Amino acid sequence: MENSFFTPIECGETLPQKNIHAVSTSMPTLKDVIDYEEQTPEILEKISVAYPRFVIHPYLKKLANYLKEKYNISDEYELVLMSSKKAVDVVSNRYYIHNICEFNEPFGVIKVSQGRQYKKVLKFIQHVGYNLSSRLAEDYLYNLGLVQTLQNEKLEKKELAEDTILNTLSLAYNEKKENIALCPSGMNAIYSVLKGLKNIQARNGKSILIQFGWLYLDTTNIVNHYFEESKVFYDVTNLSILEEYLKENKNRVLAIITEVPTNPLVKTADLEKLRELCNKYNIVLVVDSTFATPYNLNLKPYADIFVESLTKFACGNADVLMGAIILNSNFKISHIKNEFFKHSDKPYTKDMQRMALEIVDYKKRVKKISQNTKELIEFLKNLSYVSKVYSCLDEDCIENYKKLMIDENSLCGIVSIHIEKDFQKIYDSLNFPKGPSLGTEFTLLMPYTYLAHYDLITTKSGKEFLKKIELPVNLIRISVGIEDIEEIKKEFKKIEL
Repeated sequence: MENSFFTPIECGETLPQKNIHAVSTSMPTLKDVIDYEEQTPEILEKISVAYPRFVIHPYLKKLANYLKEKYNISDEYELVLMSSKKAVDVVSNRYYIHNICEFNEPFGVIKVSQGRQYKKVLKFIQHVGYNLSSRLAEDYLYNLGLVQTLQNEKLEKKELAEDTILNTLSLAYNEKKENIALCPSGMNAIYSVLKGLKNIQARNGKSILIQFGWLYLDTTNIVNHYFEESKVFYDVTNLSILEEYLKENKNRVLAIITEVPTNPLVKTADLEKLRELCNKYNIVLVVDSTFATPYNLNLKPYADIFVESLTKFACGNADVLMGAIILNSNFKISHIKNEFFKHSDKPYTKDMQRMALEIVDYKKRVKKISQNTKELIEFLKNLSYVSKVYSCLDEDCIENYKKLMIDENSLCGIVSIHIEKDFQKIYDSLNFPKGPSLGTEFTLLMPYTYLAHYDLITTKSGKEFLKKIELPVNLIRISVGIEDIEEIKKEFKKIEL
């Protein structure tokens, strides 16, 4: 039998492999995924490093234990570490915790009661993205002699790092550097924008925030935390229902937030029409451009504000957590930029040094991924075990997508496949890296609904809701990499043999 280009990766191995700052972790079987969702002791022993907003990094655990000793904290409390003292204020105000001044550290530390309060605070930080950098924790522990080695990685010079990232984004989005803010995660970028909108709401009386499309779960969670009135329109291909709603509520809608294309079904709204509606009713349009990237789609004529998770395609290596807010100076919102920027935190210097090296290949990476995606879409449609392929070229929104394309090869590097029969067998048989995140140079698979919405899979009402929003349970999201496309195809094809 022919040797495979892709080889199995053990459960719990970091993705990328042997990288303590990896943001993904290998879950090679569906059982691994289910065990992770159910938090079985066996899986927790294997997975120590995973997506940092969901799993506390081992260096953060070690640092929290050191600080508990340093500050003589009783065992009835846990310490939660965050990116800044500003983050501590946000959490304190949310949960009425008043012990802010006890810690003299260059980052945020908060003391919370074990059990319910601790879990609530961790979940909230997951939503708002104020995570302490694993590189900062590594440096702190290394200087104390509590870790013996630093991750062997290339870094840009400190004095060049931030400018390199901002210059790249400035050119990519055709926007002034002063209209761009870097954040410690993509979710912190979204939180900062939504919190800014909440403050604007308090001044102008508009109370409704619209989620257009089935958005990423933590975006929805932030909306639920901060907006008493929100409305969700699940189908981005149906603007007529939204239009009717806006007619009835024309003076009450503050903003619309949407993903272009959507995650994981890769659908694209008619942004031209959406922009017209926003102009007509004086509504702020926020676009999550992570899937689109500024190199595939020209979104500049449409959004007031862009948010991008730089952790994804901009990084390409899944080893830096970072986000960006980009305000569009073409529209009315940029003159109050501080309203959005003031809620975010600046990323840790070493994270910017790492990102600066990776982001210079952003355009080249995206173009190669797009090329591979174009070939892969047609190939996947002909596989007997694939029931449906979801891509940016789907019939119901291909015209919306084409209107935005920078050139004819600008395809979003995400494809999802529905596998009706033998889902577990097929998922387990594929030797691609498998785990959370996307936008990597290596092809990365994720059983999306199992990892993102396991709570819905496990109840009758949840399954009915998934049917309503047309999100299949047996869905694999493919983040297409830059490998030889023939090797990618060969790995999918082997199951046909």
